[in-house]
Amino acid sequence: MGFAEDGEAGSKSKATHLLNRRRRPVLDDEPVGWFDSKIRLPAELLYQRYILELLLRQRPLPPSKDGRYVPLRTSHEEQLVDERRAHAYISNSIRSSRYTVWNFLPKQLAFQLTRLSNFYFLCIGVPQTIPGLSTTGNYTTILPLTFFVLLTMVKEGYDDYRRHRMDNVENNQTARVLRNWTTARDGMPLERSFLSLLSSLRPPRRWRPGPQAENGVRESDEDVDEELRWAHTAWYSVQVGDVIKLKRDEAVPADIVLLYAHGESAVAYIETMALDGETNLKSKHAAASLQACRNIAGIKTCNADFVLEDPNRDLYDFNGRVTVDGSTFPLTLNEVVYRGSILRNTTYAIGLVINTGEECKIRMNANHHPTAKKPRLERYANQVVLTLIVYVVLLSVGLSMGYNMWHSRYEKHAWYLNNAFVGYDEIVIGFLIMFNNVIPLALYVSLEIMKLGQMMMIHSDVEMFDEETNTPMICNTNTILENLGQVSYVLSDKTGTLTENVMRFRKMGVAGVAISHRMGAEDGRKSASDSISAPLRSGSATSELVVDRAQALGVAQRRDEKKVSFTVEDVELSAIRTPTQDKYRPCVQPRPSISAASSSSIATRAPEDVTTAELMDHMRRYPASALAQKARNFILGLALCHTALPETAEDGSIDFQASSPDELALLKAAQDLGFLLIQRSSWSITLLETDHTGHEDRCTYEVLDVIEFSSKRKRMSIVVRCPDGKIWLLCKGADSAIVPRLEQAALASRKSHEVRRSAQIEREHQRRSEQMEPRNSFGARPSLTIRRGSSLDIRPDPRRTTLDVPKPNREVRVYTRSLDVPGRHQGLATLDVDSVADDAAMFTQCFQHLDEFASEGLRTLLFAHKIIPAAEYAGWKKLYQDATTSLVNRQERIEAAAEMIEQNLDLLGASAIEDKLQQGVPDTIDKLRRANVKIWMLTGDKRETAINIAHSARICKPESDLFVLDVTKGDLDGQMRDVTTDLQNGCLHSVVVIDGQTLAAVEEDIVLKHIFYTLIPLVDSVICCRASPAQKAGIVKAIRARIPDALTLAIGDGANDIAMIQASHVGVGISGKEGLQAARVADYSIAQFRFLQRLLLVHGRWNYVRTAKFVLATFWKEMFIYMAQACYQRSDGYTGTSLYENWSLTVLNTLFTSLCVIVPGIFEQDLKAETLLAVPELYVFGQRNMGLNLRKYLKWMVLATAEGMIIWFVSWAALKLNKFGDNGLFALGDLCFSLAIVWTNYKLLILETHHKTLIVGISFLVTVTGWWAWNLLMSGIYSDNLSPYDVKYGFTKTFGNDLNWWLALIITFAILLVMEMTYKSLKGYLTAAGVWPLSGWRSRARAIHGRNVEELDVGLWQEMEKDPDVRARLKGLADRVRYWDVEGDDVTIDATTSRVDFA
Repeated sequence: MGFAEDGEAGSKSKATHLLNRRRRPVLDDEPVGWFDSKIRLPAELLYQRYILELLLRQRPLPPSKDGRYVPLRTSHEEQLVDERRAHAYISNSIRSSRYTVWNFLPKQLAFQLTRLSNFYFLCIGVPQTIPGLSTTGNYTTILPLTFFVLLTMVKEGYDDYRRHRMDNVENNQTARVLRNWTTARDGMPLERSFLSLLSSLRPPRRWRPGPQAENGVRESDEDVDEELRWAHTAWYSVQVGDVIKLKRDEAVPADIVLLYAHGESAVAYIETMALDGETNLKSKHAAASLQACRNIAGIKTCNADFVLEDPNRDLYDFNGRVTVDGSTFPLTLNEVVYRGSILRNTTYAIGLVINTGEECKIRMNANHHPTAKKPRLERYANQVVLTLIVYVVLLSVGLSMGYNMWHSRYEKHAWYLNNAFVGYDEIVIGFLIMFNNVIPLALYVSLEIMKLGQMMMIHSDVEMFDEETNTPMICNTNTILENLGQVSYVLSDKTGTLTENVMRFRKMGVAGVAISHRMGAEDGRKSASDSISAPLRSGSATSELVVDRAQALGVAQRRDEKKVSFTVEDVELSAIRTPTQDKYRPCVQPRPSISAASSSSIATRAPEDVTTAELMDHMRRYPASALAQKARNFILGLALCHTALPETAEDGSIDFQASSPDELALLKAAQDLGFLLIQRSSWSITLLETDHTGHEDRCTYEVLDVIEFSSKRKRMSIVVRCPDGKIWLLCKGADSAIVPRLEQAALASRKSHEVRRSAQIEREHQRRSEQMEPRNSFGARPSLTIRRGSSLDIRPDPRRTTLDVPKPNREVRVYTRSLDVPGRHQGLATLDVDSVADDAAMFTQCFQHLDEFASEGLRTLLFAHKIIPAAEYAGWKKLYQDATTSLVNRQERIEAAAEMIEQNLDLLGASAIEDKLQQGVPDTIDKLRRANVKIWMLTGDKRETAINIAHSARICKPESDLFVLDVTKGDLDGQMRDVTTDLQNGCLHSVVVIDGQTLAAVEEDIVLKHIFYTLIPLVDSVICCRASPAQKAGIVKAIRARIPDALTLAIGDGANDIAMIQASHVGVGISGKEGLQAARVADYSIAQFRFLQRLLLVHGRWNYVRTAKFVLATFWKEMFIYMAQACYQRSDGYTGTSLYENWSLTVLNTLFTSLCVIVPGIFEQDLKAETLLAVPELYVFGQRNMGLNLRKYLKWMVLATAEGMIIWFVSWAALKLNKFGDNGLFALGDLCFSLAIVWTNYKLLILETHHKTLIVGISFLVTVTGWWAWNLLMSGIYSDNLSPYDVKYGFTKTFGNDLNWWLALIITFAILLVMEMTYKSLKGYLTAAGVWPLSGWRSRARAIHGRNVEELDVGLWQEMEKDPDVRARLKGLADRVRYWDVEGDDVTIDATTSRVDFA
C-alpha cells in the first residue's frame, strides 16, 4: 500500500506556493498588491531557492515511497531513520516561541528599523551627528532612538523568554517509556543524570497511593523484566519507535498507535478536547492481532511492522497497515491516539510512537511562530506621520527658499556677513533637523508608558474578577489595548468558552405530555427557592419579602447590590417522597418576557407544567395506566441505552464514566427517577429499580449487541434480553434518524412536517414584525429609540435635550403550587387516556415539544423501541456477526446490518438536555450584536450540537434565517449561490452553518473558495462545526484578508484554540476547565465569557479614545509649539536660529509636556461604564475610527496652527509696543515657551479631559510649577558665555521683574482661553440643533429627521450624564440587562424628565 498524500512538510514546496500566489492574487487568502507581487514575493522566492534550498539545504520534503516505516521493537540500537530526510526522525520537543538565541538580534533589528517612525528618526539622527549641521545638538535624536529601540527589544525578548519557559514545562513532562536497565537513571539522557543524582540525595518522602498507584501496588512492581523496564522519560526524549505506557488521566506525549488497552474488549477511552474541542470521549480499539502486547513479555514476543501515512494536518482520517507474523491488517483512526489527548476511564494503555514533536497532528494544526501583532491605530498614526513628514520637508524647503531670498536682498550686501553664505543643501538639512520634533520621538516613549498604565487600570477592574475561581483579568500584552475598542468580528469556541460543559436533563416528552425535570438538577449555586423557603409559613395566602437580588438569581454578589421585591403566592407545600429525593421545592418563576430560560442556572417553567415529581406520583397511584407504562419504558431506556460504566466510590456512592456528557445526564436523570445503574460488563447491565411501592430490586439485563453511534448514523441502538426473556431493541438518536424508522413513519413524517411548517409560519410572522421595528445605522435593534416630538426633541432651538428612561420592573412574582392540588392527578389520568389513544395527536404533540425544546436551546433526542422475536433475532445476529468480523468494508456492512434491525420501531418519547451556558453568555452576545459586532462560533462539535448551543447563546434567534452548507448534498456551488441570492433579497438576521468537511472542499477548489469568502461578509453569523484548529485559524486569516478594515477577536480556552487566537488581531483566552494553554498564549485572559462585554464595550472604548486623543494631542502640541519657531525665522533672516533655548527644548517633552498627554491617556473616561453597557451602540465610535481620522486630525492641526500664530504675533507685538526690560532673544523666546507650556497643559488637562480626578489636578500643578522652577534654576546656574540667549539672571533680575512681560503672558493666555471656550460653546449649541457644520451633511440631515443613539455627539451624552436621574436610570438599564438576560427593550428618551442646557 502506498501513500501519495503528504502533510504540511510534504511535496508542495514553498517556492511553488509563492508562484501560485503570484498567479492567483485575487483568490488567495491574502490580498496581493503591487509591492507584494513585484518586490516581496520575488524576494521570498529567491530567498527560498538560493538561501534555504541551495545554501542551507532546507529543501521541501518529498513524500515517502511506501509510507513511514516503524517496526515494533523493545529497543533500538540506533535511531530510526526518516526516509524523507535520510536521517533520524525529528525530536519530540516543541517550540512556540518566535526567536532563538541566534536570530533574535537580526530579526528584531530588522523589525524595529523598518517601522516608519523608527526609520524616519534614523534618517534624521544620522545627519544630526555631523558637526555643523544641527542647531539643536548632535545626539538629541540618535541617543533617545537607540534607548527606545533597545527597550522595546528587551521587552520583546522577555515576552519570548516566557514562551520558552512554557515550552520547557511541556517538553520536560515525563512519560513511561520502555527502556533497557542500562539506560541512565529515570530514562533521562546521560547529561541530565547528574541532576537526577542530586535530586535523589534529598530525604525520601513518604509514599502515598495516587494516580500512579492502584490497589496499594506501585506501578513499577506490576510489570518487570530482567532486561527491560518502564522508565520515566522526559517528553523531549521520546522518539519514533518507542513503546510508552499511559496511566489513567495522563496526557499522550506523541502520536501513537494503540497496542493494548486494559479493560473489556481492549477499549481505551480518549478525551480529545485539546485537539478538536469535543467533550465526548472517543473509544479507541487496539488491533486484535496486537493483544499480546499487554505486558513487557508480550511486547518482546510480538513481531510487528507498521507502515503509516506521512505526517499531515487531517484530524479526522488516518491510513496505515500493520504486518504481524506475516499477516497484514489495516490501521484506521480507531487505532491511533494523537498528542494532546488524555486517557480516561481506562486503567492503562500501551502504544507505539509514530509521530513526534512538530510532526504531531496538534502541532501541525498550530500557528507556528506567529508574527507580532500591531495596533490598528498605528496604521492611522503612520498616515499622520507621513503627512507631517511632507509638512516638515515642505516647511524646510520653503524656509530655505526664504533664506536664499534674504541672502540676495540683504546678506550679500552686508559687509559684516561677508563670506557667511550657507549652502542650500546644508540649510535644508539644518531646518529638517530643527523641525524633526514635529514628529516627536517622545510620542513612542510616552505611548509605552501610557499603555503600561492602561494595562494596570484594566487589571484593577474588580468587575472582571471571578470570585468563584479567584481569577483576575490578565493582560499578557499591552501593545494592542486600543484594538479592543475596534473589534468587528468575535470568533468564539464553544466548549468551555460559551458553555460550562455541564449537561442537565431538563425535560422529556412521553405519550404527548411535556414533563419538566428538576429533581436531580444541581446547578452548583443555591437556587432562589433555597433562599426564600425558610421564612415561608404554611397556610399563608400571600407574603411579601425582600431578598438579595444576586442571591435570588443565582449570580455572584456585586458591589452595587439591588433589592428586589418578591411576591410569593400560594405557598402551601406538601412534601412528596420519591425513591431518590425527599422533597420537591418550588422554584423562582421570572417574568414572562424572559425567553431563554436555558441561559440561566435556574430552569424555569410555567406554573401549569407537569413535573417529573408529579409523573412519579401518578405512576405510583396508577401503575397499570398506559402513560405509566410508557413512562416506565422510557425511563428504563434512559438507563439501558448507553455505553457508560458505573464506578463505586469509597463512601458507597455511584458515579458514572460516560463517553459523552449527554449520556451522563441521561443516566443521572434515570437515577433520579428510580432506575440506578450499578454494574456494567460487556455482557450484562444491572439496575437497581424502585417500583411504585418503594421496593428496590436488582434486575440484570443481558447485553446482546451494541450498535454504536456514528456521525453518519446519528443514532445508537442496544439489544438486551430482559429478565422475563424478551429480546428488546432500544434506539436513540436525532429525530431525522428515528422518524423514518418508526412503524408509522408516514404518519409521523406528515405530522412532523405540519408542526415544522406551522412553526416556520409563526417565525415568519415574527420576522415580519421584527422588520417593522426601528433599526439603528447598522441594521440592529437599538437599545434606545429616539423619536421626534416627545422623544429626544432636537429642534433648531437647541436649548435643552432631555432623557427619560423608564425604570425597570423590580418586582418578581414567585409562583409556587402545592403538589397535592385537588384535580392534578385526575388531570394526568385524563391526559393519559387522550394522549395514548390517538397516535396522530401524540405525534403532533411530541414534535411540538421537540420544536419548543430546540427553540430553548436544549439538545433533543428521540427514543424508540421494539420487541424482537427470537427467530428474527437469530437470523439477523448471524448477519451482524459476519459484518463485525469482516476485513473489507467492515463499517459499511455493520451499518447495513443495523439498518435491517432498526425498522418498525415504536416511539417511546423525547429527551431534552441543557448544555449549560456560562453565566451571562446570552446577554453578552446580545450586547455585542447591538454594538455592531458579528459573532461567529467555531467548534469541533457536531452540527446539531453547535446549532442548539447557538440558539441558547442567541447567536441564532428565532427569526434567524439558517443556511446549511453541506458537501454531502452535492452542488456546493449552487448552494452558496442560492444563499447569496437570498441574502441579496433581504434577510433580517442570517446564519450560515458549515462543517469542516465542507470547508475543506471549499478550500481545495479555487472557485468555491472565492464564492465562499465573498459570501461571508454578507452574513451576520457563521457556525463552523467539526473544524480542526488549522481550519479555525484559516477562517480568521480569511476574514482579515477579505475584510481588511475589520478587526477580529478570537476567544477560546483550549489548546485547539491557540492557532485561532494567534491568527486574530486580538486573542482572548478563557482560564477554564480545559487548562491554561489558551490563557497563557492569548493577548488577554479572562475567567468567564461574560467579562468580554466589559472588556470591549468599556475598556475597549476607553483605551481607543485615550490612545486616539493621545496621538492627536501629541501632534497638536508639537505643531503648536514649533509654529512660533517657524514664524520667528522671518525675523532672523531664515538662518535657522532657534527661538527657544536649547536645554529647555531638550527637556520639553520629558518634563513639561509629558504628563499632559500621559495622564489623560491612562485615566480618561469620555463616558461612564454604565452608559457604555446600557447603550452598546456607542461602541461603533471605535469601529468607525471616529476618534482618529483625517477630519479630526486636520481640525486639530488647523487649531494648533492658529493658536501657535496667536502666541507668536501677540508676543512679538507686545515686545514691539511695550519694550520689555530685556529685549533679547531669550526674553521673547521664554515668553513664547512659557505660554506654550502653560496653555498646552491647561488645554489638555483641564479643557480636553472629561474625567477629572485628583491626579489630573496634581499633574497640572506639578508641571506648571515645575516650569517656573526650571526658569529659576536656569537663571541661577547658567554660565556666562557669548550666546544669543542671555539666560543668566534673565528670569530673576531682568524680564522676570517686568510687569509688561507678565501682562503679555496673561493677555495672550486669555485670548486663547476665550477663543477655546467660544468654540466649545458654539459647537455644543449647534450640535444639539443638528446644524454643526463640521459634522457633515449626513449628520445634519439625520438631525432633522431623527437620529440613532450611536450618532449622537459625545458631548451630548456627557451632558446627559450630569443629570443624577438620567445617570441612575442608565445604570439601572445596564444592571437590569446584566442580571436578567433579557432581550434589549426599546426605551424612549422622552423630553419630560431631564434638562440639558448648553451655554
